[in-house]
Amino acid sequence: MAFFSSIRNALARSAVSPSALQAQPSLSSFYSTLTAPKLFVSGLSRLTSDDKLQEAFAPFGNLVEAKVITDRMSGRSKGFGFVTYETIEEAEKAREGMNAKFLDGWVIFVDPAKPREPRPPPQQEPQFSETGFRTNKTVGWCG
Repeated sequence: MAFFSSIRNALARSAVSPSALQAQPSLSSFYSTLTAPKLFVSGLSRLTSDDKLQEAFAPFGNLVEAKVITDRMSGRSKGFGFVTYETIEEAEKAREGMNAKFLDGWVIFVDPAKPREPRPPPQQEPQFSETGFRTNKTVGWCG
């Protein structure tokens, strides 16, 4: 008990007033992990549209694009999207301001977008063997 009270007292003595904290720049401005002004937004509601995403992120700077990714077949949202700003500083402000906030009743998470990985080239149709059977690598022989 005495140990915890001594820690509490030490913390109380070293406490900084809230006004002093506001005057200091945040560490994120010095140690930004963003290398591009594009953000990945996950945890979106299925009802969130491009317009709602743009409206939520517009106060943090000049938006270039706000896009909710949808399924090709059904047209429904996949639950994530991308937001692109003009500068990295605006993107960093949006990341700090919108990460772990509610949008359309869901908690969203904002992270730096990773570059898109190249897709492998499409594979050709399976080749038939001399007997007329084709090889299916996942199941075995098919006829």
